[in-house]
Parts: sequence; structure tokens; C-alpha cells
Amino acid sequence: MQLTGRTRVAGAPVNYGIYQPTGAPVGPDDLLAALADDGYTGVDSGPIGYLGTGEALARRLDATGIALAGGWVDLRFADPAGFAEDLAQLDAALDVFTAAPADDPRFAPRPTLACPGNPARMARPGTPTDLTSALPAAAWPDFAARVQQAADRCRDRGLEPVFHYHLGTDVETEAEADRLLELTDIAICLDTGHLALAGGDPVAAARRWAGRIGQVHLKDADLAAHARVRAAGGGLMDVVAAGGFCALGRGDVDLAGVLAGLDATGYTGWLVIEQDAPADGRDLDRIRADQHANLRWLQEALR
Repeated sequence: MQLTGRTRVAGAPVNYGIYQPTGAPVGPDDLLAALADDGYTGVDSGPIGYLGTGEALARRLDATGIALAGGWVDLRFADPAGFAEDLAQLDAALDVFTAAPADDPRFAPRPTLACPGNPARMARPGTPTDLTSALPAAAWPDFAARVQQAADRCRDRGLEPVFHYHLGTDVETEAEADRLLELTDIAICLDTGHLALAGGDPVAAARRWAGRIGQVHLKDADLAAHARVRAAGGGLMDVVAAGGFCALGRGDVDLAGVLAGLDATGYTGWLVIEQDAPADGRDLDRIRADQHANLRWLQEALR
């Protein structure tokens, strides 16, 4: 595959169940060292501040030879007043991203814009989809205009953003991601696992969204685990705790098909390996082994 010459591979703090900048079960230096030892060349920021900020962040990355692939920034796009307040949070994240040196503009950090959790959808994530709590059709133009405003704000700082549809948020399904792409010029973050659990087809999306994919979160998903949790009335965090996002190659996502589609359509950029772990009850030995195995799986798939 030509992808090997056009992509770099990153890991992520979410793989260790790190969702807050403090109190993490693994410190940033240890996480970066583990990634470097395995052969990863990049890392997602995780919660802003976890890896540090400013010169401290730059020194930490340089010490391990790891580059910053980008990071999650959720903004209240559905709430005009909340969105205005959240722009300061976006600016702080952009300060972090611009402090991280990039040796090639194709691999500069991608601000990964997203929605915060919608409580009703967090309680019933993925298929079968309950659209009673979905964004009303009349709200989409203003919602998309705020997404566009945030994207332009990123570009004013020299960074190209992506939008991450996500289980339990206002942009969860493939159709909702399509609608956002129609109304804005932002690129999409192709998250294969979240798309699969929301009833989408990651292989078809990799080809259909060609030219609009600015970041890839390579993630497997266990459809049976998700179905069991949903049938029992569990929410998104229960899906994660039940292993809804499993090690690469062990789930139901046709990851080889996704990679072939990305290769055929000329995707260039980061492949961020993600395997969302629970915030509590983690098995760090298993997590560490999975992250090593995930990279080995991808290297074999790209041969």
C-alpha cells in the first residue's frame, strides 16, 4: 500500500482511559516512552493539559521523538451562548497545538472539533438510533455556522481542523455527518469504530468521503458487546467498559477494507490508533499489551 509513505501512526491517552488532565493512571512521560518503545511516531493530546503546554510540551515530545497528531476539543455548537463561552477553551487548545513543532505540514496537529455529550443520546448510543433527541432540522443551519466559525478560527492560527462525529452526541450517525459536510467546508475525522456502532459503513465512508477526510481514528468495534449493553439499558460508558471497542482485528470493522479505500483515494495524514478504555476498572497490563499488538496488526495490514 502507498499509505505507508503518506501516513504516520499515533497512539492516544484514551486507550488508557485518560479523560482528565490530572489524576491519570499513567503519567505523560511514561505513556510517551511506551509509545516510542513500540514504534509509534505520534500521539493524540488526550485531555488538553495532560501532556503539558507551551515549552514543556515541546520538550516532552522532543525527548521521545513523538509528534502531536491533534486533539479533541468539544464545543457547545447547539447552544449559542455556550458556544461563545467555549471559544476561550478552543483558543487555549490552539495554543497547545501551535506549541508543538511539526516537521511536515501534512502532519501538523489537527484540532479535532466535536460536540459534548448529549445526555439522552449518551444513554442510548448507536443503533438502534433514537432520533427523538436529535438536532431538529431547523437548527442545523445555525449549528453548522458555528462549526464553520470554529473551523475558521483554527485556520486563523495556521491549523486545519477536522470534525469528529461521536456516539452520544448531536452528530452521531453517518447521515448527520453527511449533513454537516454539506453545510460546512470542514474535513471529517473518520472514526471507524464509532461509525460502525452508529450503524454506518466505514469502508463505504472511506471512499465516499474521499477528499474530505482530514484525520483517521482507526478503531475496531464489537457489535455483539454493544448490542448486549443496549439491550440491558446501558449507556456509552457501559459500552466502553464492556469492550465495545476492542483491539484491532478482533472486532467487526473491516479495517483492511478501510485501509484499502484510504489507499485508493490518496489519504495523507495521521492514522490514530484508538481503543477507548474505561475511566475506572482498567487493566493496565492488558491495555499496554493491546497497544503493542495494535501497532503490529497495522504494520502487517499495510504490507
